[in-house]
Amino acid sequence: MLKKLAIGLVVVLLAAGLGGFLNRKAIILYVATHSGRVEVAGPVEIAWDRGPETAEMVAADRPPNIVFILVDDLGINDLSTFGGGVAGGRVPTPNIDRLAADGALFTQAYAGNGTCAPSRAMLMTGRYPTRTGFEFTPTPPGMGRIVSMFANDMDRGALPPIDYNRDAADDAVPFPEMGLPGSEVTIAEVLKDQGYHTVHIGKWHLGRSAESNPNAQGFDESLLMASGLYLPEDDPDVVNAKLDFDPIDTFLWARMQFAAAFNSGEWFEPGGYLTDYWTDESLKVIEANRNRPFFLYLAHWGVHTPLQATREDYDAVGDIAPHRLRVYAAMLRALDRSVGEITAKLEAEGLAENTIIVFSSDNGGAGYVGLPEINQPYRGWKITLFEGGIRVPMFVKWPARIAPGTSVDTPVAHIDVMPTLAAAAGARLPEGVEIDGRDMLPGAMGTGTIRHPDDALFWQSGYYRVVRAGDWKLQVDGRQGKSWLFDLANDPTEQANLAGARPDKLSELQALLDAHQEGAVPPLYPYTLESAIVIDKTQAESAGPGDEYVWWPN
Repeated sequence: MLKKLAIGLVVVLLAAGLGGFLNRKAIILYVATHSGRVEVAGPVEIAWDRGPETAEMVAADRPPNIVFILVDDLGINDLSTFGGGVAGGRVPTPNIDRLAADGALFTQAYAGNGTCAPSRAMLMTGRYPTRTGFEFTPTPPGMGRIVSMFANDMDRGALPPIDYNRDAADDAVPFPEMGLPGSEVTIAEVLKDQGYHTVHIGKWHLGRSAESNPNAQGFDESLLMASGLYLPEDDPDVVNAKLDFDPIDTFLWARMQFAAAFNSGEWFEPGGYLTDYWTDESLKVIEANRNRPFFLYLAHWGVHTPLQATREDYDAVGDIAPHRLRVYAAMLRALDRSVGEITAKLEAEGLAENTIIVFSSDNGGAGYVGLPEINQPYRGWKITLFEGGIRVPMFVKWPARIAPGTSVDTPVAHIDVMPTLAAAAGARLPEGVEIDGRDMLPGAMGTGTIRHPDDALFWQSGYYRVVRAGDWKLQVDGRQGKSWLFDLANDPTEQANLAGARPDKLSELQALLDAHQEGAVPPLYPYTLESAIVIDKTQAESAGPGDEYVWWPN
């Protein structure tokens, strides 16, 4: 009898174990969804600090106001500015187009990195990660483990599995502390010292610790995107598009909440669809500060996943297929509307003439949304350093100083934003700090040139390193031991790898990469994931044996 009971118990335990294994993803998602949730209060009214009721001098005589609009994961072909537009041009971006036409359009502008956070660190500081150590995008607890497990259970075609270093993840500093060190000097700090009132609205992604949160990094006020839902999933006004081929999307839907925070305070529900809410609050900030110089950093979440649009925008873009493209187009429509409302408010307040508006994206469009046209004609995606991953829009409008229709062909990058805005404000760059970026205003105003040392720009994520010097670009994937060398003057879409045909250029650019690493500070925290990213296919497509890919450590 005891023997039968023992056998039965073993069978039950084995069955339970098998059931748990077969349903492990569902169990993990359930735990991810229901653990570690933050209590979120209802909507609150933000009491923005108000400047003087009357101005000491007219707007034209004051230092210029500065509005920096940064969008997330925007593909260069998403904008009709460049002759493209979503769904074959069916969804134009008239307000963004107008912004580009009214000032300087930088035709060869680059993100600081192929992912979000390192680009933002370079925007804020004007410095490469070789100086700051801010090299990788911080990921919340459990994300690496869940994403790698789910990805490796999917059909990745000819791609190798994702490597997850659990030991490195376990030894890493807590997620909120993965931020920009307090010793770094941001553009907000520089402008604040110059007498500007500084405001951040939206995404931050540079840490939430006492030394790295926006208020600690120079912003007088900060309305933070505390988590990443645009609206609650079950909101009657939202249309969702989930991506069953993307493990990152799966994680986001499980973990994200609909939440904001003001000045590092408690979480509360935003007062509407996130893009519109950030915009509405930005309009209030402009009005509150119309009589003093201000710096507004509006960091939109759109068009980053999870894909969520308002039903109104979804209906307005028309019958577009597939569903995810229609939702994506509707999200872009909201971003374009935001730009239009910001510019209209500046005009209504009499501030437009002496306000600088900068518009850019933190990196190129993401292949994991499964939309092949978003970065055309360029190869690659976010999470690569091919042109599709790092080519971004860069527009600078300043009616008082920059002529409409100005086109600047000199390569520029996110490291150049900080010294440019400092120069525009008449502010000194921080003493004793090596700034890698260069002032873009001489090129925009036609008063001079923009020149980086060796005519070179650099990018890196661990062993994946890239340099553009003049019209030549070298990419080195250290894990594969593979190099791609391109002559961008004759091959701007990186089709012909000349690494074998031009050993002289290969050696010359490799020497620049090596010199760039001399004396580099180590990363602030180690990478925990290594993933192979196909260059010429989206994640919705199966990778074949001949498809090229890069290894991306993060």
